[in-house]
Parts: sequence; C-alpha cells; structure tokens
Amino acid sequence: MTTVGAILFDMDGTMVDSMPVHARSWEEFARRHGIALDVAEILRRTTGRTGVECMREIFERPLAEDEARVLADEKEAIYRDLFAPVFREVAGFRSFAAAAARRGLKVAVATAGDRHNIAFVLSRLRLEPPPHAIVGGDEGLPGKPDPALFLEAARRVQVPPARCIVFEDAPFGIEAARRAGMRAVAICTTHSAGELAGPHVVAQVRDYDELKTKNFLETLHAA
Repeated sequence: MTTVGAILFDMDGTMVDSMPVHARSWEEFARRHGIALDVAEILRRTTGRTGVECMREIFERPLAEDEARVLADEKEAIYRDLFAPVFREVAGFRSFAAAAARRGLKVAVATAGDRHNIAFVLSRLRLEPPPHAIVGGDEGLPGKPDPALFLEAARRVQVPPARCIVFEDAPFGIEAARRAGMRAVAICTTHSAGELAGPHVVAQVRDYDELKTKNFLETLHAA
C-alpha cells in the first residue's frame, strides 16, 4: 500500500452514531414545513450535502442563500436537541483516532456538517490529540459527492491526496473520496458494504473495534 500520511474522517455516521437521530430530526422538520417526501428519500438526497444544498434539494426550488441557511439552522437545532441525551460515538472511534495520531498520521475531519454541529460533536468526543484540521460544510465549499471537502482537508494537513485515506459511511462520501484520488474505508453504520463499494475502498467494517481487530493501522506504511 502507498505510504499513508493522513486519515480524513467524515463526521455523522462515521465518527458518531448520529444518522438515526438525523432521520428523526428530518421527520420533525418535514412535519413542520409540510414536506411530503418520506425520510428515506430525504436522507438519500441529502446525506453528505451541505445545509444549504439540503434545503434546496428538499424544497425543490432555488432558495436564496440566507433563507436556506435559516432553514438549515432550524433543522440542525432539532438534531442537536434530540442527539444530546443519547450521544454516542461509533464504537472504538476515539481510541482509533488517538492510535492513528500516535503512529504519526495527520487526523482531519471533513464533513458537510456546519460549525455548530462540529462544535457539538467535538465538545463531547474530546479527542486527544485534537484533529490537525477541520473542514465544515458552511465554509463555502460544495458538499459531497464533490471532492472539495476532502481536498481542502488534505491541503490543510499538507498531505497529497494519494497519501490520504477517507473514512466514510455514505455513498456520496465514498464517491467524493474516489473523485479526490483518495482511498477509502467504508464504515457500514447506515449503508451496506455493497452500497459503499468501489475499487478505491480498502476495507469495509461495522466500526473501529473491527478495524482494530484486523490490525488495520499496523498494515499502513505511515510516514
């Protein structure tokens, strides 16, 4: 395997087991706004996209940026209220990220989530050491499957894309990794291995405990 310099984590469904709660928050948001789409369809259309992109997608009209941001803020506030009492990481994430950092790998977060959701998650995970870089979905970059979030994370940690491995739970994210020229690990919390397949996918697991059992970090040639 090519020398690895950085690992880039998606957040929702990859670092934290939040997707069932996102589904509940979308259900409540759709009820409030009279949106007829079912939750499965909303998630299919929105997972990996930025808040503004999500709102334009589900309202199916060209919302102004300010209006879309207000709606996105409302939806994400519902999510945080629901997730706070039941917050949990994807099994083994914190210890895996710490072990990667000890091996000399740069650790970055590249998520379509906004700064409020990022702060919410990181304040509860309390990663040690903290990520070397964080790229969020409200920084003006397009969401996944566009590769921009991952490419910006690689730029910030100063590691070429070919030496980065992306950890993702969603098809759009797996595709974004491919477009970025990066390898990927599929974290199958919300999608099947078949939905997260690709020639650039080097592992498909339920969680980080399974990666540790497989000695995944030990197989990498870190620089």
